[in-house]
Amino acid sequence: MNDSITNANMLIAQGLSRQLRVGEHVIHALHEVDLAIEAGEMIGIVGPSGSGKSTLLGLLGGLDRPSSGKVILDGIDISELSEDRITEIRNEKIGFIFQFFNLIPTLNALENVALPLQFARQPKFRPEQRARELLTRLGLGDRLRHRPAELSGGQQQRVAIARALANQPPLLLADEPTGNLDRSASVELLELLHEIRDTEKTTIVVVTHDAAIAASLDRALTLEDGRLVEQERAIAAAH
Repeated sequence: MNDSITNANMLIAQGLSRQLRVGEHVIHALHEVDLAIEAGEMIGIVGPSGSGKSTLLGLLGGLDRPSSGKVILDGIDISELSEDRITEIRNEKIGFIFQFFNLIPTLNALENVALPLQFARQPKFRPEQRARELLTRLGLGDRLRHRPAELSGGQQQRVAIARALANQPPLLLADEPTGNLDRSASVELLELLHEIRDTEKTTIVVVTHDAAIAASLDRALTLEDGRLVEQERAIAAAH
């Protein structure tokens, strides 16, 4: 089956909606969102708690399926693909960065970063070599054999970023990446995301409550009650 759609944008949502049933009630978590994100853009998704930010990110990354509408990722309509195919696409094309890091506590930094490479259908790199290079580049060359509990929050987040970059995905999705970091580590993370975008030409989408992050991105998508109310607001670059 040919599931490709030719389009210059990295990420497109068309009429994207998600309803959740809670008992007898239906909650409209997301309502007919349309957006287009160009390759190499850094985009923020902002809005109050419960506005649908994380729901939108999950749909864009293929972690959840829309109730209606579609998501086109790098020319591929992922909305109705099989779970196996979506899993392949996530591993090849998307790096996820989570607020709580989601590192495997029994594995050291090197092993955590190498893990996605071991599941790649067509590996681009040798797992341990790639993991070592990424961790060294992110300033953790002397922490390769440390497990997550032996690392600070900022160091754990860098391991999580290295893991997200392991398969050289064209898209990074970050859900509140500074939520468990202090101000200094948050600033470092912000600088690191800009560096990744500039050097890797990676498209980055960040769900954030952090005004410093939102203020430094190319533009922000503002959600209220599951609706996209603003998406063309230019953000002045802070770097």
